[in-house]
Amino acid sequence: MNKIAIKVSLFFLLLSIVGCQSAYYSAMEKVGKHKRDILIDRVETATESQEEAKEEFKNALEQFSALVNFDGGELQQQYEISNDHYHTSKVAAEDVTARINSIEAVAEALFNEWNSELEQFTNQSLKRQSQSRYNETQNRYTSVIESMRNAEKRMQPILDALKDNMLYLKHNLNARAIGELKTEYKLIEQDVERLINEMNNSINKSQTFIKSLKNP
Repeated sequence: MNKIAIKVSLFFLLLSIVGCQSAYYSAMEKVGKHKRDILIDRVETATESQEEAKEEFKNALEQFSALVNFDGGELQQQYEISNDHYHTSKVAAEDVTARINSIEAVAEALFNEWNSELEQFTNQSLKRQSQSRYNETQNRYTSVIESMRNAEKRMQPILDALKDNMLYLKHNLNARAIGELKTEYKLIEQDVERLINEMNNSINKSQTFIKSLKNP
């Protein structure tokens, strides 16, 4: 397939996606659920997803700690437990990303619609009030989504480090190899602490944003 054909295919795929989203929003509005309501729902869901991811990363760190401080028992079993928690954390991180993406999609549709409707006002006083509310909501949203993305960015380096350590142990599953990873554990522990702080900050901002949308 040549480059022009690929670009055309991508263009129509994009149109299809946008069309599906527009149809979804229209259908939801017919049953009384507007874009603002959908945005609230998605921010709430993303907040729950972040809470779950935070716990999964904490659990993965605890299991990795148990592995590097292994003191007798079945080494292979402990490795498998730790590896399972790595994969669970990976899935949780992917869910967080998907939730954030869904927020951005509906927020873009909401603000585009709102901005377009501002031009329909004939009463300038009401227009100024709506414009002020628009600016305030958009600024709060930008702060929330940036906070979510900042927390999201901290997950992948941790996942990469856990994966590297799991692969290393898979190839060298013995007491000496485990001892060599204690320094790695300390670095991952610091990164997880930073992630948790970022997650908490993001969750707090999200909850404040949700309240502002529910009580304009």
